[in-house]
Amino acid sequence: MAELLPAARAVLTAVTLTRYDVPPEGLPAFAEEMAPLLAAALRATANQLCLRWSELSHPADVLNNIADELEAHQDSQ
Repeated sequence: MAELLPAARAVLTAVTLTRYDVPPEGLPAFAEEMAPLLAAALRATANQLCLRWSELSHPADVLNNIADELEAHQDSQ
């Protein structure tokens, strides 16, 4: 996998550590598969942030709320 900027690497690492407790370099095929999916999720989130920018107290609050909802959805399955 190509060298990633720190923020992109942090996102990919969070997924591989959460799923398999292994950094991306330990699972190169999984990392390659997840990278475009994570990119799509980040773009969708960025679009939501832009659409609601005037309503936001802080963009991190929106990101944390999304994460909370996704975790709660997983827990309810």
